[in-house]
Amino acid sequence: MGLLAFLKTQFVVHLLIGFVFVVSGLIINFIQLFTLLLWPINKQFYRKVNCRLSYSLWSQLVMLLEWWSGTECTLFTDQETVAKFGKEHVVIILNHNFEIDFLCGWTMCERFGVLGSSKVLAKKELLYVPLIGWTWYFLEIVFCKRKWEEDRDTVIEGLKRLSDYPEYMWFLLYCEGTRFTETKHRISMEVAESKGLPKLKYHLLPRTKGFTTAVQCLRGTVAAVYDVTLNFRGNKNPSLLGILYGKKYEADMCVRRFPLEDIPQDEKEAAKWLHKLYQEKDALQELYKQKGVFPGEQIKPIRRPWTLLNFLGWATILLSPLFSFAFGVFASGSPLLILTFLGFVGAASFGVRRLIGVTEIEKGSSYGNQEFKKKE
Repeated sequence: MGLLAFLKTQFVVHLLIGFVFVVSGLIINFIQLFTLLLWPINKQFYRKVNCRLSYSLWSQLVMLLEWWSGTECTLFTDQETVAKFGKEHVVIILNHNFEIDFLCGWTMCERFGVLGSSKVLAKKELLYVPLIGWTWYFLEIVFCKRKWEEDRDTVIEGLKRLSDYPEYMWFLLYCEGTRFTETKHRISMEVAESKGLPKLKYHLLPRTKGFTTAVQCLRGTVAAVYDVTLNFRGNKNPSLLGILYGKKYEADMCVRRFPLEDIPQDEKEAAKWLHKLYQEKDALQELYKQKGVFPGEQIKPIRRPWTLLNFLGWATILLSPLFSFAFGVFASGSPLLILTFLGFVGAASFGVRRLIGVTEIEKGSSYGNQEFKKKE
């Protein structure tokens, strides 16, 4: 085992990475708070500033995937589609099977210059998660309670507010509403059977309201829908903890572009279109299981250095005073100071672990266990 491989497995190194992410995130959130003063003066400038501040935080997670673990992401698509990446507003539909599916999406956003301006339809609980939810608030992310009767007006208002967004944005939709588990899948397929819909093997039944509303509200702004079907070679099921330990994965993403004008404007027809899309996604996953590849040309976008440079910059700024402070604490010989410092380290470790826990499938929401039984 080389030195770098050894360091990747050490808890103290993970703690330092977490320290840089958390403290830099708090600094960024503090700066974002003051950018609210820009909103009434120049809304578009406020948005551009916050895109770059958000990039400085999110790119640290992308750095872990690309540079720390060395995970490779391969696109299965065509050059004509790739040529449009980062040059148009789009809605992204991604399957929600893995703990790091969002991270694979973010690394593609980063490589095509839209990481800072990327959007998502997120569950409202995330708004209260430090760093993640706070940063999203300043990015005008649309939050929902996943109860359409309560969400309708909020979602429509939030989507329409993005119609004049100055940076090209990729708006992510997890149409399944929650991460795939066997329990949720079983209940979902019972609902599919009761509604006379074809059963899916690798996906949950898609929730159509969010999709049809997003397409309707963003029509005229968004140019296309990108359908992204993700899987990992070797039947791997990666985790954010695995990434932190430096485990390398190979992600494959089949990307299909659908011009927005090809999607029906009628809500019921658009819902049928989405159900058909998920049947096609299911067929793509079956093909991948059999052959180990998706159809289409294999394209590996070039990894950019900015995520690494951004992290190294923050690490230089934040770790130097931390090391000096720690040295001073232990040099003082004061049991009270030392115990206080160790208590801080323990609390920081707990906080970082809690943040990682947000991504874990077994700690995901119960949404879907009961909600699929209700009428959409």
